[in-house]
Amino acid sequence: MTTYHLAQLNLGLFRAPLDSDEMAEFRRALDPINAIAESTPGFVWRLKDPDGAPSSFVEVPDADDPLMAPNMSVWESKAALNHFMFKSGHASYMRRRSEWFQRQETAFNVLWWLPAGEIPTLSDAVRRLRHYEANGPSRVGFGLRDEIGPPTD
Repeated sequence: MTTYHLAQLNLGLFRAPLDSDEMAEFRRALDPINAIAESTPGFVWRLKDPDGAPSSFVEVPDADDPLMAPNMSVWESKAALNHFMFKSGHASYMRRRSEWFQRQETAFNVLWWLPAGEIPTLSDAVRRLRHYEANGPSRVGFGLRDEIGPPTD
């Protein structure tokens, strides 16, 4: 039986360019937030740029807006992801997200199960987000509130 991990993609839309003064506090928070993620039980992997910088510096394939910023990670379980998002030091930054991110009318977050040890690609993650947005929750991608468990081989 295959063991599965949970992948997540969040495509935020910054209020201003990442190198602007308006985003200075957000930039300073990136390393501490990523350290919280990496020390959270159940953390597996997170997207970084080729030089090891946070994923906020990674260009989104086929993005039509230069302010689009990806956050992608892999977790052992949905419970581990939820703990990081809502119960760790990350939660205080999430409550302030409107200071740094625009409100979006379309889906910006998607989850999916993948075999343990597999590392997702950003292109595939964006495809899954668009599928979820167009078709609703499925094994291709689903939202935080959807109850779709790992496959049972």
